[in-house]
Amino acid sequence: MQLWDYGGRKWTESTARAALERARELGIRDIVVATNTGYTVDVLLREKQNVCPEADLNIVAVTHHVGFREPGEDEMGDGKREELNEKGVSVLTSTHLFANIERSVTGKWGGLYPGGVVSATLRIFGQGMKVCFEIAVMAVDAGLIPHGTEAIFLGGTGGGADTAVIMKPAHAKSFFDSEFLETVCRPRGLKRG
Repeated sequence: MQLWDYGGRKWTESTARAALERARELGIRDIVVATNTGYTVDVLLREKQNVCPEADLNIVAVTHHVGFREPGEDEMGDGKREELNEKGVSVLTSTHLFANIERSVTGKWGGLYPGGVVSATLRIFGQGMKVCFEIAVMAVDAGLIPHGTEAIFLGGTGGGADTAVIMKPAHAKSFFDSEFLETVCRPRGLKRG
């Protein structure tokens, strides 16, 4: 496992490289990456040419849901989505696992709900770790990666990627059956650079 000094976008290239090297070593084909604008998946695709250009990978990009920042706004945009599809990348934009209808209830009336508790607990291990769990379940629920097989997930802190993990995610309805297997890399602490 590699540890970065702190979290943040600076580690995107190193995280992508570490994830691809580990995928090659273990024969893992499915890689899921969190990306809002396409930056992180672009870095992953560039690193793939350096690390394993011959590999036949199933790369899935998971974005923020439409309206995450502003009502109706899609941070990625149609042009980038088309470009990634042409490169063989599946793009998933849907409601976030840990921020579904519960966020609306919490925002309006307060309170504490299971998704928020799970999300906050995972953030103890870093924002990127929480993101990895979230996109893992979202991708398997969308049928973009096979259920019951090992895959690599990349998430980050404030843009870019600083965390990569290997797991076998379960569907949302059986989230706690997910099997966490390995941390490839992550920030050593929660501090952002």
